[in-house]
Amino acid sequence: MKQKIITMLELQDSMNSKVNPDWRNAGNEWYRAIWMEASEMLEHYGWKWWKKQEPDTMQVKLEIVDIVHFALSIRLEQNQSLDDTAELIAKDFENIMQAEDIRKTIECLALLTLTDQGAHFTFIAGIMKYMDMSFDELYEIYVGKNVLNMFRQDNGYKEGTYNKVWNGREDNEHLADIMKQLNGDSQTFKDDVYAALSQNYAA
Repeated sequence: MKQKIITMLELQDSMNSKVNPDWRNAGNEWYRAIWMEASEMLEHYGWKWWKKQEPDTMQVKLEIVDIVHFALSIRLEQNQSLDDTAELIAKDFENIMQAEDIRKTIECLALLTLTDQGAHFTFIAGIMKYMDMSFDELYEIYVGKNVLNMFRQDNGYKEGTYNKVWNGREDNEHLADIMKQLNGDSQTFKDDVYAALSQNYAA
């Protein structure tokens, strides 16, 4: 787990640096992004008692991954070594915190984040447990989404020239197909994802 967290931290730093080389001093409100994503997660899971709702499992998992992007950024801004940071995050993932149901656990994450503007991997782990989402699954989706974000930037996302729909399907859907065909434990996983995205985009 620790080695995979180090990889995630390195990928997050690369992505943030691509958007802004001086991102650590930019004063980004990562905590605001987290509680907004938590709200979206609750919407995807369903909370309205006056209508029939079924949880959109994949969308909930994608929101968890988005929150992890911002939580990693908070920890990276503390400027500890990658090894120490990964060690602390790994301990948090093992110290699972949950409320009595997933909705209240999502709200606990949002409340704590708003209170101290910190990164609460203990409650992220609690939400993952309710979703039967393993750390390995989180890692694979995280790497895939991070690589897609890098691919978008490399192909004109910031300039507005990137085409998000390929052959009638969104890039997220292509990514999901690609990840089913690749081995998340491979040393070249992120490079393989990028290469497959490039091939599909060119086609």
